[in-house]
Amino acid sequence: QLQLVESGGGLVQPGGSLRLSCAASRYTLNYYAIGWFRQAPGKEREGVSCISSSGTGTSYADSVKGRFTISRDKAKNTVYLQMDSLKPEDTGVYYCAAGEYATMRAHEYVVWGQGTQVIVSS
Repeated sequence: QLQLVESGGGLVQPGGSLRLSCAASRYTLNYYAIGWFRQAPGKEREGVSCISSSGTGTSYADSVKGRFTISRDKAKNTVYLQMDSLKPEDTGVYYCAAGEYATMRAHEYVVWGQGTQVIVSS
């Protein structure tokens, strides 16, 4: 069974950068579209970005456009989320998820990771 593991979260000052990774164990990610979602305390989970299985199609939430970049390295079986110019409102638990289609709709994804915490604070 496909399992996803996120890493790269942490505490960063406003304006700083982090790179999140989403890796799979035992199975290839290469046939799946991958989405990144986040959930802040007291708020609903929201879509941040997604990438198609081929890597040619990407999408971003308006709140992160121009600051976040999603990419995938098929040789390393990993999907990345490069987060630059971080703001306090980017704080939350970030999850990656695998599915058939690259979409911001969480219910379209069938496998979820456990999440990695991102805190943007001075």
